[in-house]
Amino acid sequence: MSNNSDGVFGALHHRDPVVSENPGSANIYEFVEEKHIDDVKSMESTKQPPKLQRKLKGRQMGMIAIGGTIGTGLFIGSGSTLADAGPAGALVAFAVMGSMVFFVCTSLGEMSTFIPTSDPFNHFGARFLDPALGFAFGWNYWYSWMLTVGSELVACGIIVQYWLPNLNSAIWSVISLLVMFSFNAISVRGYGEAEFWMASLKVSAVLVFVVVGILTVTGATGGEFIGGKNWHVEGAPFKDHIVGVLKACIVAAFSMQGTEIVGITVGECANPRREVPRVIRSVFWRILFFYIASILIIGLVIPNSNPNLVSASGASDIAISPFTLVIKAAGADWAAHVMNAVVLVTVLSAGNSGLYACTRVLWVLANEGKAPRLLRRVTKYGIPLWALGFTSLCSAIIFCISLAGNQSVYVFLINLSGLTGMGFWLGISLCHWRFRRSYIAQGYSLDDLPYVASFFPFGPVYACTLLVIIIIGQGYSTIWPKFDAVSFVSTYLAIPLFLVFWLTWKLTKRTKWIKLMDIDLTSGTLLEMEQNGDIEVFAQEEGGWRKYTKWFHRKSD
Repeated sequence: MSNNSDGVFGALHHRDPVVSENPGSANIYEFVEEKHIDDVKSMESTKQPPKLQRKLKGRQMGMIAIGGTIGTGLFIGSGSTLADAGPAGALVAFAVMGSMVFFVCTSLGEMSTFIPTSDPFNHFGARFLDPALGFAFGWNYWYSWMLTVGSELVACGIIVQYWLPNLNSAIWSVISLLVMFSFNAISVRGYGEAEFWMASLKVSAVLVFVVVGILTVTGATGGEFIGGKNWHVEGAPFKDHIVGVLKACIVAAFSMQGTEIVGITVGECANPRREVPRVIRSVFWRILFFYIASILIIGLVIPNSNPNLVSASGASDIAISPFTLVIKAAGADWAAHVMNAVVLVTVLSAGNSGLYACTRVLWVLANEGKAPRLLRRVTKYGIPLWALGFTSLCSAIIFCISLAGNQSVYVFLINLSGLTGMGFWLGISLCHWRFRRSYIAQGYSLDDLPYVASFFPFGPVYACTLLVIIIIGQGYSTIWPKFDAVSFVSTYLAIPLFLVFWLTWKLTKRTKWIKLMDIDLTSGTLLEMEQNGDIEVFAQEEGGWRKYTKWFHRKSD
């Protein structure tokens, strides 16, 4: 890749000599040169945009990625997949969705290591597809996570009420918001450290659950030997065949939302060239263990006919969540209290990450002129405090709306973000498809990429196909066996909202679809940042996976 030398330093190195018309002015050249250098420094200081600080370390990045994988969808909502598809059907559903998320993450990883940015959805959409699509992706992502933070505040109050039912839940929700705001306002390292320890607790909980589950299945906890008995009851191992698997796929896809947050942390990663590929490579194994192992244990211990599998859907149902039921089956009556504490940490982690993601996305939008410029201000510690405060205020308003007697407005707002997660993943896959095609068309070599996503073009095509099926299938229950107009509209509210953002920017700015040869592959890249000293250059480790990737692409050529 070529290095761009046409900036202000290039002007210095290639300027024409200055010749004095006055022979007696021997120092005129030095004076002009010094004045020119001062002007250049002045230009740099005035044009230099505010920056975030690259303080996130590898261990924090890894745990943030793990934390994004484990959420309330796994701890509470995963049981419904067993009820819908049976134990084997649930495993197939999570395996299929896990493979899709893997390809989405590898696509995001390839683009993010090549162009490190704190808002990959807006930036890549505008750079590789259409500026109007980037605008819509960015604002919809902010809106979706802002609503999520508000809903997590509601959940925090409900969870604490499990122990303290006589106190107003709003008190705990406000305390939770202050905790989340504090973690994000101190420094990016503070956010990373908080996520590291919260993710560590979630990982420990899953590990303990798997061990206890194995002991329960084998009868080592003092109960009967279960083995594979629950795979031979009515509705097992597959319930409703392909229809049941499709229903479970929808739940599994929503359970895995949040894994893309690691792409946002790239903008503040100390060493993107080394750390991002490491994190992305581990996605498959994290999904394989945390989801597949957990679903397998639940399917072995709990029969798919258990009514609690369907009943557990929210934070108030922790006593009947599948994780609680499995631990209770081992003879632990205190299981509900332990899982309630784990889910509380999980909700705080989700809100903390959501607030971080919203702040960075909004900050990038402001820097690109797509949001009020006031929001681009950062503190000396690299924190976009105005964007953080604005997002926190909006989430607090959503929480206050939830306290109103009529819940229709709150439900309406939450439904607006229903399908946005699937839309972001679809956008990432489309951007990767365009990025790789443009990269090859413009004559660049795959060997120059810091990280190469394997199995292209199968990966993004496979992910796009599954995501379209999930988006369409999400509303099948509103159409069959009887059409429900209200449910149908609430399910697909996110699509009209996206179109409003897209068309607004499209018509006002008259943007056009970017041709492959016109896509910018030189500015804002990792190589350019390293050459400019914006990112410290580290030695690139070339392990077996990297060597295999190069071999695979040489063979496919």
